[in-house]
Amino acid sequence: MSEILAKDFIETSEGLVFAVVESGLEQGKVLCFLRYIKSDQQWKKVETKQANQYLTENFPHYLYYSLAKQAHCHALTLEQILTHYQPKVRLKQLVTAENTDNVETDCQTLCLLFQQQGLDLDHVGVTGSVLISAQKSSSDIDLVFYSKQAFNQAREITRELIQNGDCAELNKGDWMESYNRRSCDLSFNDYVWHEKRKFNKAIVNHRKFDLTLVNYTVPELELISFKKIGAIVLKVQVTEDALAFDYPAEFTIDHPEISSIVCYTATYTGQAKTGEWVEVSGVLEQSSEGQQRIVVGSDREARGEYIKVMHE
Repeated sequence: MSEILAKDFIETSEGLVFAVVESGLEQGKVLCFLRYIKSDQQWKKVETKQANQYLTENFPHYLYYSLAKQAHCHALTLEQILTHYQPKVRLKQLVTAENTDNVETDCQTLCLLFQQQGLDLDHVGVTGSVLISAQKSSSDIDLVFYSKQAFNQAREITRELIQNGDCAELNKGDWMESYNRRSCDLSFNDYVWHEKRKFNKAIVNHRKFDLTLVNYTVPELELISFKKIGAIVLKVQVTEDALAFDYPAEFTIDHPEISSIVCYTATYTGQAKTGEWVEVSGVLEQSSEGQQRIVVGSDREARGEYIKVMHE
């Protein structure tokens, strides 16, 4: 079996499709989350609460507590995987496919725009519903990048495509839909202010697309022991943002005891830049070696946790 990376999908013999949330293995298992259930030969998408309830009632052996993340998720052994869906393989097939539907055609258009600006699609894949051909006419396009250079190049190209009119910014309705889906702890205006400057989402032919950087190395997850100390709210300056779009995102901060903010929720990926002051609400943790960090996204919903740049 090929290496399993974050944003890949994996299917079991019971007709369950899980989205991989972490590259590599933890104690021999792939960390993932149930996203689709096969019903009457159709894929039915399930949300977080539904997924947990369904597995609890039907397949509790897929429920898992991650020691590395200190969080509940789902997990499969390699032997439990029937099919491995790879975004790069799917995109390579899609860009040359004929008889495509509207979603796939728009994905082809977007990829052509990127190629025309010099982006190498060998570092790109497509995930989400398109990965397993479960898209609907209203589906978004979710592109994933396996090179930080290609990801940053795509963000810059997106900025240029918006500027020259080949793509468009999200409108207020689009932003509101995105905001409501995230259920984040920022005001709507703050959410939009942060998102607009990331250039990792835009509109092509009236369809939203998202760009995400994937961890492209596959280490065995290191079981560093972190102890949760408690909730914390802090105003602090960011001193390094090189890992701002990684998973997990990491922001080095100027603080005498706490070294960094580590973020496991996509809402706050790329949220701050070097030199900016942020207000962060999260969980303070300490490693067995005494290193302290603030975790944002300590569980999947991240209620009450956020990163907010202090701006006018």
